[in-house]
Amino acid sequence: MDTDTSTIPERTDVGPDSRGVRALLARLAQALTSGDGKMAAATWATPALVVGDDMALTVNSSADLQEVFGGAKAHYNARGITDIRPDVLRLDWITARLAIVEVRWPYLTAAGDEIGDDTSTYVIRREPDGRLAIRAAVMHGEAETH
Repeated sequence: MDTDTSTIPERTDVGPDSRGVRALLARLAQALTSGDGKMAAATWATPALVVGDDMALTVNSSADLQEVFGGAKAHYNARGITDIRPDVLRLDWITARLAIVEVRWPYLTAAGDEIGDDTSTYVIRREPDGRLAIRAAVMHGEAETH
């Protein structure tokens, strides 16, 4: 049976604000490596979910996020990591307001050398107030240090 698809809107490959998603992730990276828990928390909205092989965490407040992210700089620095950057591996807009993005986070030394990485997949939502925010993260795990 042939179906007329002329009235079905075509799905676009790139969502309405892919640059905004990349900017959001860059702000998260800056916040984590500078120890700014408040800035890091501002890239998320609550409630949120974080899931990994060995953990599942529901985040209900910005204060919880600030506490978790506020210690990231010390954790990174203790391992010789002074910077990270979001390398977007895949970005799909599944609705006009929801994007799924897979991100590789290389660990960088002060000299700019890469000494490891981790990968995560995020659900990013255009909130009712218009801002983009992370609503869920799936932690793929950390690669071995080179």
